[in-house]
Amino acid sequence: MNKFKTMDANEAVANVAYKFSEVCGIYPITPASPMAEKVDLISNTEELNFFNNKTKVIEMQSEQGAVALVHGALNSGVLATTFTASQGLLLMIPSLYKMAGEMLPGVLHVAARSLSTHALSIFGDHQDVYAVRQTGVCMLASSNPTEAYHLSAVAHLSAISSSLPFVHFFDGFRTSHEINKIKLMDYNRVEKMIDKKALDNFRNRQMNNENPNTRGTAENEDIYFQHTESRNTDYLNVPDIISDYMEKINKLEKTDYKPFNYYGSKKAKYVIVAMGSVCNTIKELLNYLNDQDLGLIEVHLYRPFSSTYLQKVLPKTVTNIAVLDRTKEPGSIGEPLYLDIVNALKDKEIKIIGGRYGLSSKNTTPRDIMAVYTNLKEKNKNNFTISINDDVTKLSLKVDNNFKIDTGNIEYLFYGFGSDGMVSTSKDIIKIIGNHTKNYVQGYFQYDSKKSGGVTRSHLRISKNPILSSYYVENPSLVVISKDTYIYKYDVLDNIKDNGIVLLNTNLNSNELITSLPNKIKKIISDKNLKLFTIDAYKIANELGLKNKISTCMEVCIFKIIGIMPINKVKQIMKETNETRFKHKGQKIVNINNKIVEVSDKYINEIEVDSTWSKLKVPNEELDFYETINKLHGDNLPVSAFLDKKQGIVKHTTDKEKREIAENVPCWIKENCIQCGKCAFACPHGVIRPYVIDKNNNAVDSIPSIVPKDTNYVVSVSYKDCTGCGVCVNACPGKLGKKALTMKPYNKEEFTNQEFDYLVKNNLNSEKALPTLNVKSISMKEPKFEFSGACAGCGETPYLTNLTRMFSDNLIIANATGCSSIYSASMPSIAYNIPWASSLFEDNSEYGLGIKTGINVKRNKIKKYMEDNMTPLFKKWINNMDNYEICKEIKEKIDYNSHPYLEKLKDYIVPKSMWIIGGDGFAYDIGFGGLDHVLSTNENINILVLDTEVYSNTGGQSSKSSNLGSIASFTSNGKKNYKKDLARMAMCYPNVYVAQTNIGYNQEQYLKVLKEATNHNGPSLIIAYSPCIEHGIKQGMEHSQTNAYLATECGYFITFRYNPDTLEFTMDSKPNFDKYDDYLMTENRYANLKQINPKDCDKILDNQKEWAISRYNYYKVQDNRKED
Repeated sequence: MNKFKTMDANEAVANVAYKFSEVCGIYPITPASPMAEKVDLISNTEELNFFNNKTKVIEMQSEQGAVALVHGALNSGVLATTFTASQGLLLMIPSLYKMAGEMLPGVLHVAARSLSTHALSIFGDHQDVYAVRQTGVCMLASSNPTEAYHLSAVAHLSAISSSLPFVHFFDGFRTSHEINKIKLMDYNRVEKMIDKKALDNFRNRQMNNENPNTRGTAENEDIYFQHTESRNTDYLNVPDIISDYMEKINKLEKTDYKPFNYYGSKKAKYVIVAMGSVCNTIKELLNYLNDQDLGLIEVHLYRPFSSTYLQKVLPKTVTNIAVLDRTKEPGSIGEPLYLDIVNALKDKEIKIIGGRYGLSSKNTTPRDIMAVYTNLKEKNKNNFTISINDDVTKLSLKVDNNFKIDTGNIEYLFYGFGSDGMVSTSKDIIKIIGNHTKNYVQGYFQYDSKKSGGVTRSHLRISKNPILSSYYVENPSLVVISKDTYIYKYDVLDNIKDNGIVLLNTNLNSNELITSLPNKIKKIISDKNLKLFTIDAYKIANELGLKNKISTCMEVCIFKIIGIMPINKVKQIMKETNETRFKHKGQKIVNINNKIVEVSDKYINEIEVDSTWSKLKVPNEELDFYETINKLHGDNLPVSAFLDKKQGIVKHTTDKEKREIAENVPCWIKENCIQCGKCAFACPHGVIRPYVIDKNNNAVDSIPSIVPKDTNYVVSVSYKDCTGCGVCVNACPGKLGKKALTMKPYNKEEFTNQEFDYLVKNNLNSEKALPTLNVKSISMKEPKFEFSGACAGCGETPYLTNLTRMFSDNLIIANATGCSSIYSASMPSIAYNIPWASSLFEDNSEYGLGIKTGINVKRNKIKKYMEDNMTPLFKKWINNMDNYEICKEIKEKIDYNSHPYLEKLKDYIVPKSMWIIGGDGFAYDIGFGGLDHVLSTNENINILVLDTEVYSNTGGQSSKSSNLGSIASFTSNGKKNYKKDLARMAMCYPNVYVAQTNIGYNQEQYLKVLKEATNHNGPSLIIAYSPCIEHGIKQGMEHSQTNAYLATECGYFITFRYNPDTLEFTMDSKPNFDKYDDYLMTENRYANLKQINPKDCDKILDNQKEWAISRYNYYKVQDNRKED
């Protein structure tokens, strides 16, 4: 009997890779990380690979390290695999050349992704895989999750048989994360396909002392060329080897894989050649058209490219071919696949044109493919583009937007709020339907680049037949909206099907909702005869003790509404799932979820639709560039809209965004306020701010200011930018036990931004600035980092907000790729209003050093000019060129008419405060080499490490900063080694200022650290403890800073300062190690170890504590030296 499993391509490929691998070298990168995570999880079970062992999984410090590990393992005679994407694959290129040259059967599974050029993109195309086509690796492409499952086996089998490395790739996100119902292979039969003779030959080449040999030699011009050509026959044999294994899989799985698959009429004249997920869309269109003139060649074997196998499937009737490439090679006469096809068919009388599509997962629809076929029949326009409007170089094909095909699929579209669980809900719905009915299913999940507070869209399809639609849902019969503010901000119902259903999660009653619904929404509901249902999922979850976790409630309600399965059966399945899904969180959480399953559908409310809504007028909306993207209409922007931004340079925008995502917002209680500023200092998003105003200003409610005198004081909140985390409330000391802040449910009519907007423009904060450096004085300065896309309660962002307050007009930042780059500058949300730039993950220290060096060059030009044209003012500058205040004064006094040379350099007269910023993945792992080099210089440059002790941006994988016993991806059974002591290593350099800081423990200490670091004329390293949502803080992220306090109070993360100028080491924290165990149990990353590894848990965590005590004692000795 056939067995099916509903899963995405990453999981499917990981299952196969585990079976064929003895060693896996891994490193996290989106969207390939889930493959490595799954392999790690399997390795901690009792499952064995095909070689009767558990696969050894090793996380390395970078992709370069991961592939080098694979290379080394292969040389020792074991089969090794890695998983990667994008920049990670580029870092592997040198080793790929070596593996190919040494004929080693390693396999790389690649979730193909865009590269960082003018901007970073985590989404899918073929830029990365095309960049390795010259290395000598063999390359196989899959078009959907089922193909990825099957062809991953073909890749491993062929690698062994040919003894050559393979890259097996599929589209990032569109395939890697697409959930399908997949028939499982019989692994016993797959194992029998392994070429045992080839495997033995490979193992016999291993490095060992019984048969010593040398590899990796140097060769000169006399023999290198011939040696390279000696492998030609091996590559010529590969297509046949792959074809043979495809036939074996075909026999096993009743499929029809070939190196090149033809689909369509055997008499076709017009054929598209493509590879990847777009092939499914083309097949779907061909099925619908049933046009005898049209066809598709689907490329599976890309390298070695086989003209023979291509021509085997090419109909003799073909006159015109269009080649689709999912990449852009600027300056080339054509993209890679196009050039291959032109060369392969150069002797044929066929007109061949090429075009580009789908960069960065750009949605490619049947309409776009229809435009390609139309172009083939009519104009034969070459170098074309589809899915975009190129109104500049006029390369885009005209698309008939009214063209649609009827697939017969049931379509749903769910709008969610990042971290509300709607994506998990969508996946669970698809898996329940796929695993418990005969239906085929598809789930694709669309994210913006914000962290846990972004907009998510889940595209679900259900059908009685396999689903080929590899593009967004176009005509959903059900639209679910988990946050009611979305109906005011986005066009959530534009494409809903007539007679469809809307389910809205809201706390508004029927009358309140009807009153507040926009006319456009009302008109669509009436015009399309929609049914509107509401549910207050937050109320249900909160009342039953599952704070703000609405996913279970929404899932039950969705199943109730769609009626695809009996609701009682669904509830029983969900309860069974809850036992395993939430087991690690304790039986209490399991029971609460089961209760929510039982009662939620009883609270669904249907809203009566008024037929007169059809007569409502809907005003036209004029949107600028950024508003268009914010309204989720960025797909519609033409190329011309980017001409003034083509270098990727943009300005601050988040002050205009106004996301309105908070369920609850802080309200100021003036009589309890002691005017300390701690709330503003701790706020992760810079939304709560203290202002001083004229004491006679009655425009806002205020109180007399303590300092400065003769003014009034007010704390104001930008409610529309607030995430509702509650950190400010916990940071507030209050007065006599009463807080000056309290959280209240957000209501857009009650909580407007009128007061905040007024105070931003009408305050005396600058005029009455306090001379003393402390929390109060800093909190009253305007932040130049505000309203970022970080998670609610983020532990990193307060460091950045206050950094910009302290060095506002001379601060320059080089930021490593990671959370801190994504929440800071993901279009259209640009949070900084100072010079900020991000290059890559691995090179940020060197990049920052380059920026600093460039600044130095310009300042030295100023110095030389002033030396050559000496005046008393210039002499003063030369003697004080690193003094900010003096240089600022001199800048204003220079007569630029008399010195026009300095006019062009005037921005560099004032010294710059250069900061290199990144997370622990950058500093401890992939970028450590560059960081070490910068610390070894004498440059006045500062490095701020936002230490979350985990790879936060890629989904919570373990880093070298992760501590012993911590549970994270890649260390699912608890980390086996200790945290790297980066501070101790940095202190080995005699000229480096080093500090560890924790604003949750002591805000003032952070300010001291910033002042001392910037005053030190040399490199500085500041390690900032940053609580993260990945820690699983049991009380929630509103307690991120209070939990951070516990971390330092118990000695888990000690704070100190070392100043090489004075040789003073100052221990700023006094740990109470008796509280250590209690602290660990406040976070799931440690508390869950008791369920996952009960046998060794206590010993592991005791060892961690002993190490923490030992570390403290080491630093305490340094502190004591100061007293001697």
